[in-house]
Amino acid sequence: MHHSLAALRQSLEQRGGHLVIRKGRAVEQVVRLAQDVGAAGVFFGRRYEPWAIEEESRVEAALKDLGIEAKRFGGSLLVEPEAVRTAQGTPFKVFTPFYRAAQKAMPALALKPSAGSLVGAEPQVSGIAVEDLGLLPSAPDWSGGLQDTWMPGEEGALAALDRFLSDSIAAYDVDRDRPGVPGTSQLSAHLHFGEISPRVCYVRARQSAEREPENAKGVEAFIRELFWREFCQYLLFHWPEMTSRPFREEFARFPWRRDADALMVWQRGQTGYPLVDAGMRELWYTGWMHNRVRMVAASFLVKHLLVPWQDGERWFWDTLVDADQASNAANWQWVAGCGADAAPYFRIFNPVTQSRKFDPGGDYLRKWLPELAALPDKYIHEPWTAPETLLDEAGVALGRDYPSPIVDHGAGRERALAAFKDFRSDDG
Repeated sequence: MHHSLAALRQSLEQRGGHLVIRKGRAVEQVVRLAQDVGAAGVFFGRRYEPWAIEEESRVEAALKDLGIEAKRFGGSLLVEPEAVRTAQGTPFKVFTPFYRAAQKAMPALALKPSAGSLVGAEPQVSGIAVEDLGLLPSAPDWSGGLQDTWMPGEEGALAALDRFLSDSIAAYDVDRDRPGVPGTSQLSAHLHFGEISPRVCYVRARQSAEREPENAKGVEAFIRELFWREFCQYLLFHWPEMTSRPFREEFARFPWRRDADALMVWQRGQTGYPLVDAGMRELWYTGWMHNRVRMVAASFLVKHLLVPWQDGERWFWDTLVDADQASNAANWQWVAGCGADAAPYFRIFNPVTQSRKFDPGGDYLRKWLPELAALPDKYIHEPWTAPETLLDEAGVALGRDYPSPIVDHGAGRERALAAFKDFRSDDG
């Protein structure tokens, strides 16, 4: 947030404008600023979280009471959530029909150049500096990994999009599942902070397929992911309680296990399952985790360990740079089997099988688990099966250098299936 605001400030100043930051309740500060500059109207981009909708409504009402025009615009979504309904007039609960309907409802998009200058920009009005917000960490500085990974601001967002369309889009439909290769767009944080619009991503991707037809499959897969983001926002807009309560109400009775020790082991990347642990360590260092690994790590927590999805959702909310209220809740509920269009609860990812399939050479594992780097490909996915002599040669002592599995996959799977069976029986 700090660096994104600093980049915005610089961009505005280059165009003859300036960034005014004020701290306090939005309804008070926006009204006061409008009065300070003698504004006839206030225009702002919509948000879709429940708290933001309430806040925007209060701001709009307060401005109108003073005779100041207030208008909200879309822009952070491809399609406004009110525009997509079933034939019965109700919100969609399943992604694929939502995807088809949303594409039809999407307005025609055309990119326009950014303003070269801000003509008639107001003179400087009082505000505080970005630094006064206190957004940077104090000692010890834990943000080194984030600084190494991200270039905040619109310039960084556009650079990330350019790299993706140039280097990765052609194979995106396959490589997006391989954590060991740079196959994803890594635009999620830029989208979350409003540094780039999904409309820019959509149009630029379509143009890429038009110029280079071999990109078509990758482009379609990428656009589908953009609409999955839309679907998450759509769900939160229509079901605002989704962040804390299961979308499928019967799961409120599911027999989760409150296990603080197991949760902490998972958070620290010490479960003994390399793919899960590599993902959790990537998250801690960079503030981001590969999507395939997110699914495996989340599934392990809620199914192998039976820890409530809300505990995992809170940890991701605290650690993800791209933490988005809608996507975070919707995706955790999808993995847990209690969300809209969710994977069935009895679908349980095998972390070893997933690791072998999507990181066969162990490149991702070796990057984030250097203590296992000397193990051969055959054993790096499940080091507890390696012969003692080979572990000695690789300098790995299980339980000292790397933990033994916190739970046996087969036992964890059976426990989860039994809990689901009992829960369904109780459900009648």
